[in-house]
Amino acid sequence: GGHLHISLWDPSGQTNLMAADDDPQGLGLSPLAYAFLGGIIKRMDALIAFLAPTVNSYKRMGVGAPTSGATWAPAYATYGMNNRTQAIRIPAPGRIEIRAVDGSANPYLAAAAILAAGIAGIEENADPGKPNLENLYTLSAEEIEARGIRTLPANLLDAVRASETDEALRSWLGNCGKEDYLDYFCSVKREEWQEYHAQVSDWELRRYLTLF
Repeated sequence: GGHLHISLWDPSGQTNLMAADDDPQGLGLSPLAYAFLGGIIKRMDALIAFLAPTVNSYKRMGVGAPTSGATWAPAYATYGMNNRTQAIRIPAPGRIEIRAVDGSANPYLAAAAILAAGIAGIEENADPGKPNLENLYTLSAEEIEARGIRTLPANLLDAVRASETDEALRSWLGNCGKEDYLDYFCSVKREEWQEYHAQVSDWELRRYLTLF
């Protein structure tokens, strides 16, 4: 993972605009921070292609507890305090940790995409909902669905499909001359997925090409 920590300060650099002592949720976040957070959660499916931009990125993300005990990769578009089963963690007052960022991400594109989603959330006064305080790995798929919790895209193609229709990303990333940058990025990533998908892996050979 390549987790990204975000806080927002006033021009003087003296006041963290995301911090609040009177947060009723007890996370130390201001209303502005919650709106920013709401924009990210609303658009998390679209962000993932920028935060986890390779085929291999999705091998670490998935539903279920890790068998090694060494990693707690995000699987859901939710947030909470010291909880590593979801995409966003609040590690301290006035700070947001985006845990869905992969180590292979371009940090400039990842940061730009997150800012696009967060600032759109501020403009919309987006509601992120209540924080999750549970280990989501222990809940059944039926319980997750009943709570309205979204599972993150399971592969690069699903992530690209979500990205290419997001207008906040399209507006922020702009035009690169012949086309919108979002269209260029998604086209490149679709080609990457197709090249991967056309390969026959050792697993497929072992699984399906069995001689009796």
